[in-house]
Amino acid sequence: MSSSTYSLRAHALESLIAIKRPDVPWRVVLRNTAAVVLPLAAGMATGHPQIGLGVAAGALDTMFSDQPGPYRQRLRQLLLASLAAGLAALVGFLIGGQLLPILLATAACGFFGGLLVVFGTDTARVGMTSMILLVITASTPTSLEQAFGGAALIFAGGLLLMAFSLAAWPLQRYWPERMALANVYAGLAELARQPSRDEADVPALTEAMTTLQQTLLGRHRAHGRAMEAFGVLLELAERIRLELTAMSALHADPSIHALFRDDAARVLAAIAEALERGDSPEQAQHTLQALRASERALLDGGERAPGLAAHIHALAGQLAAAVRNADWAGSRGELRASAEETRLPKSLRSSSTWPTLRASLTPRSVAFRHAVRMAVCLTVALWISRLLQLPHGYWLPMTAAIVLRPDFAATFNFGLLRVLGTVLGLVLTTVLLHVTPDEPWAHLALMAVLCMAFRYLAGAHYGIAVAALTGTVVILLSFEGVNPGLAVTDRVLNTALGCGMALVAYVAWPTWERGRARAALAVMLDAYASYLHALAQPGQTAMHNDMRSAARTARTNAQASIDRMRTEPATPPELLALARALFANGNRLARTAMTLEATLDDLATLAEPTGITRFVEQAASTVRAVAAALREQRPTGPLPDLRAMQRQLVATMQAGSDPAAAELLARISDRLVDNINTLTHVTNRTRQDAPATA
Repeated sequence: MSSSTYSLRAHALESLIAIKRPDVPWRVVLRNTAAVVLPLAAGMATGHPQIGLGVAAGALDTMFSDQPGPYRQRLRQLLLASLAAGLAALVGFLIGGQLLPILLATAACGFFGGLLVVFGTDTARVGMTSMILLVITASTPTSLEQAFGGAALIFAGGLLLMAFSLAAWPLQRYWPERMALANVYAGLAELARQPSRDEADVPALTEAMTTLQQTLLGRHRAHGRAMEAFGVLLELAERIRLELTAMSALHADPSIHALFRDDAARVLAAIAEALERGDSPEQAQHTLQALRASERALLDGGERAPGLAAHIHALAGQLAAAVRNADWAGSRGELRASAEETRLPKSLRSSSTWPTLRASLTPRSVAFRHAVRMAVCLTVALWISRLLQLPHGYWLPMTAAIVLRPDFAATFNFGLLRVLGTVLGLVLTTVLLHVTPDEPWAHLALMAVLCMAFRYLAGAHYGIAVAALTGTVVILLSFEGVNPGLAVTDRVLNTALGCGMALVAYVAWPTWERGRARAALAVMLDAYASYLHALAQPGQTAMHNDMRSAARTARTNAQASIDRMRTEPATPPELLALARALFANGNRLARTAMTLEATLDDLATLAEPTGITRFVEQAASTVRAVAAALREQRPTGPLPDLRAMQRQLVATMQAGSDPAAAELLARISDRLVDNINTLTHVTNRTRQDAPATA
């Protein structure tokens, strides 16, 4: 109990003091702020401040749907958020004065809005926006005509934000795709610069590559000639990473290895820079010429390092292809054919909406539990605010909607930081309003500064961002005649109550991550087993790509599960230790599998390739058996003796005519057996010490 209390306290302290680097581009900050401030300024200038307030409120509520991604995806998200905000506002305006109907509407909005978490963070924001607008507008019921007018203004605010977000679409049509590629190629450059290290030190599969897959090949991808070149660049990125992995596995001449990797890093960095700027990769072409000269000088025909030479030649060719494609060479027929070979894995494809929702309508579903909690908490919060006749009582259910999340860690973090941020923001706003001239335009300028601070810092430190948001909302309401001094006290009270209710709602019917961590890790191991099984089928490049991408996604999900479990109270230390050990050793297994894929061509020269295939298939079956034992919380039982099989295979291959390839197989197969045996040992050793907790 003491260790879990310490963990929770440490996590709370970390949430308060940890400040991330802001990752919101200033152009996004400025356009979002403009969508809020300009309508209000226009309304004030023309004598129609209420119209400006309605549009500004709509833009402010839909602001966080303006997220990175392809323009088609951004259009869909912003339009959906605007529609949800407008419809929720219309319902709130129409029935807000009738207690029973508005409570029923709140429960329905809370349930279906909470259920949207099954589609991801971006879509979940749409549900949150609808909840916020419903409870806010319900506090000011009005006539049918005025309700339609107010809802239309809020919808217009969302459309204005969408117009600002997509304004550069014709000029920068492929900007999100280029940025995703630039991030990956910059990461490849960093990987090339790094000396060979233990495989556990370098993550085998990265979130950046998953993001790139979804951006280029997802449901809302763009279409056009340039996208063909992007598809080739995506495939080349995968191959370049595998070649770098293979070169490290060879343990060849370190001087040649280091020099060529350094040259490759410069080419990759130049490609990333060209993609980021959208310019012709002239610098990359010059750097590639230097690499080609270095290639010839270092290898001298391959006599010095015959094993390394093949991979250096292959990597040089792939870098040359990447440079060509970075020059927007998407119209060539061979590029179109190559791009068609790059397919989106099933694990990354968007599922149909209704089947996904139907599958989530069960108490075992995380999304269902969150939806029920949200519906009950939001409805009770609204009822209490009406029962107690709290001034500005809509802040109570609004805070509950914002704070309550599907997992404990996020709910705790958002609640803690929102209370502290609100208090800090109210103090800050009071001071700023005191020193600012008591003029509407001066207050508008101050609101613009606070709005920019909120948008820019939201991802860096939520508490500081809430402080800025608090000031923004208080000043915005002052234009409607709400006294800022009275708003201060009301907001603190309602915020504290809302955060407390959200935390109580979660604890009342929790979905602790510790009850799902084993399943997430088992899915990860199953994905690694499928990857190994695919590698046992030579020549199936498309299948290899699919399974590698699916394994990357499973690894990311397992990491997120462990992070959430780490911050939950009363997590058994043994379970956390088990999860970390399985994840770390799973990373080693994935790294070994990638090394195997990268060296398949080298191993193809060995005699009896069917022996290698049988060994890899047996390894895949063993990993799948470990995953099943982990999921079912039972011993793994008797497993095949992989070590004996590995020794027999190596002995057979070493008797052949290619000792270099046999030595490479010995190293990779030894690592593979060691990885799997370690996973088996960890699973069996901690099975009884790490109880499952529902």
